[in-house]
Amino acid sequence: MHERLSPLEPIYHPGSHGNFEHGVDVILSETRPGSILQLAAWPGEEKRLMSGIYKVTGLALPDGAGGGVSNGAKAAFGFAPGKFTVVDEAEGLASAFTGVITPSIGTLTDLSHGRTAIRIAGPKAEWVLAKFFAIDFALPAFPLGAGRSTNHHDIFAQIQRSGADQFDIYVFRSFARSFWKALCHASEEVGYEVH
Repeated sequence: MHERLSPLEPIYHPGSHGNFEHGVDVILSETRPGSILQLAAWPGEEKRLMSGIYKVTGLALPDGAGGGVSNGAKAAFGFAPGKFTVVDEAEGLASAFTGVITPSIGTLTDLSHGRTAIRIAGPKAEWVLAKFFAIDFALPAFPLGAGRSTNHHDIFAQIQRSGADQFDIYVFRSFARSFWKALCHASEEVGYEVH
């Protein structure tokens, strides 16, 4: 497998930036998972789809809109009724679902080449994200593992809380550079580091 080129390459500048004299409050990075999938259940088939996700990934999704789970290597979350994003560090996850998510249950779309995954972490991550999205990012309103689907201007984003003060944001590759620049700019005030 050849390594996918990042749309962020020309503007990805590792190191400390902004107002970091008193420390860095936000860490930004691109995570580059091998697989990013979207699964959608037909009406009434949500439970079978969730059970298929468990069978393939070992991730047991909680009931309820926006529920999710993350174990470091794999993550899954609901972002709309009957719709789920499933992510794996490894490539080839889509083929693992062959025969599990059948046409009678729903659909699977491989978005691995169409999305960019950006991670924001640190004590001010919620504060920076609140500048972009009208969402309550605080615990318990946005619990660990949970996902939300939203947008900033015309940039559609799916966000999962992957740690106590860490969020993974999935955006269309074509908007990744623009969103990254905006995220860096919004983080300057608190000091940020790019890993």
